[in-house]
This record gives sequence, C-alpha cells and structure tokens, in this order.
Amino acid sequence: MPNVMLRKFEKVCAIIDKHDNNPAHLIPILQEIQNEYRYLPEDVMTFLATSLGLSPAKVFGVASFYAHFSLSPKGKYVIRLCDGTACHVKGSHGILETLYAKLKLDEKNHTTPDMLFTVETVACLGACGIAPVVVINEKVYGQVTAQKAADLVDEIMMKEDGSHVSNKVNS
Repeated sequence: MPNVMLRKFEKVCAIIDKHDNNPAHLIPILQEIQNEYRYLPEDVMTFLATSLGLSPAKVFGVASFYAHFSLSPKGKYVIRLCDGTACHVKGSHGILETLYAKLKLDEKNHTTPDMLFTVETVACLGACGIAPVVVINEKVYGQVTAQKAADLVDEIMMKEDGSHVSNKVNS
C-alpha cells in the first residue's frame, strides 16, 4: 500500500524534494502543486502537511487565506473578468452574462463539465485604462465587448477541437 500511495503523490514528492522538504517554502510548494493539478486537492494538501511535518490545519489555512489558491478544480482556460468600477461601468456584467450563457455556467457553477473553462470575476485587474478587461490564463484582453468575449471562447474551442482532431490523426 505505501508504494501505491507514493506513486499517487510522485509529482508532489518531487516538488517537496525540490524545496528540500523545507516547511518555510510552503507557499511556493503550494504554487507548484496548483500549477500541476490546476487546484489544491484535499488529499494532496494532507499528504503535503504530513510530509513537511506541519498540521493539516496550517496547510489548509495558508491555502484558503490567499485568493491565488483554489480548493476546487479549475478548467484548462481560466477566464477572469474584472468587475471593478471602471469595468463595471463599461459593461462587465453583460460580458459575464454572455460567458455564462455561452458556456452554460452560472453563479454556482463556474467550471464547465469538460474542465475546459472556468469563469471568475475579480475585483480589479489593474488595467482600468483599457476597461472592460478579461484575462484568459495569463493573456490580457482590453476593451472587451460581450461579442469579443464570445469570439475568444469560440477561438479556444476551435483550437481545442483542432488539437483533438490532430491528436486522432497522429494516433
């Protein structure tokens, strides 16, 4: 059983080793784990706590304190829509409604069932001069309209469908 457990957490072990099993490196370790899984699974955080000699409460406390960390699964493409004052005044709510309708999401369900998209609103992205602003993963889009947001989603869907087709051809 221990070998099965170690195999399950092999990538986590590599991340912990990279940081010399140092509990002082908890935040960068959590960042790397989130990059690997796209969120922080509960069983992984418990394993991490045990591995670093920390209480699970400490690890969960850090993970839940920082807005950057997610305790629920996120899609491959995370769409962050600014709803700060400038973006709100320039129509961010209409963009959000369009994204929700296009992706069949709502205020309770932010991630598509296929794990391709997650839609989040944020208080400010610090780009008020190009409001309304959408960030998809790390790419910033300014002066976005509802139609432009729908087009961006369509582009990603086409790219993803194309990658599935090319993968099938190459198989």
